[in-house]
Amino acid sequence: MLGGPAAAREVLSKLPEFYGRPIRIAFRPALSVYRGRLVQSAGQGMPVHAASDIRGRRILLEEELRREAEQLARVLTHELFHFVWARMSNTDRWSYEAVLRREIRSGAKGELGWPAKQKKDRLEPDDAERRTRRWREYVCESFCDTAAWYFTGHEHAEHMLRPRFRGRRAEWFRNFGPAGRRIPI
Repeated sequence: MLGGPAAAREVLSKLPEFYGRPIRIAFRPALSVYRGRLVQSAGQGMPVHAASDIRGRRILLEEELRREAEQLARVLTHELFHFVWARMSNTDRWSYEAVLRREIRSGAKGELGWPAKQKKDRLEPDDAERRTRRWREYVCESFCDTAAWYFTGHEHAEHMLRPRFRGRRAEWFRNFGPAGRRIPI
């Protein structure tokens, strides 16, 4: 169901069981975002580790990740959980949003990854209550970064969220569906 190089298959073997249509996984050199598009061009645009195409059912990973097992695990898990997010029920999404709302009301700083941190830093004070696009994009990135932290168990310099908030997110993931549940992607 999840096709890709051996390095990706090893990461996948340590994750929960997923089900759904196949997702192709491939490595490409010099991935960057330039003018809103993914390009393969060293020195042009903003370098990225990966990109997912939910409708096209594929994930592209930066070639350099083949040599960095922990980083590959973190990035690939993050990308896979974008597919999970797309298939989640609204009830589950709103439940995760509630965790983030409580954090923000408690003054939580930091995040569990650069994508979520970038989105969090751009939030306006009323975005959560209005459920703006900025808020929803932040929630999705936070979900994916948290899943990567939770399921890989690797610590990273980007993990700046305080332990008490990490614990609440870990509890949410432990309760995400019945025990042993296969996760739709």
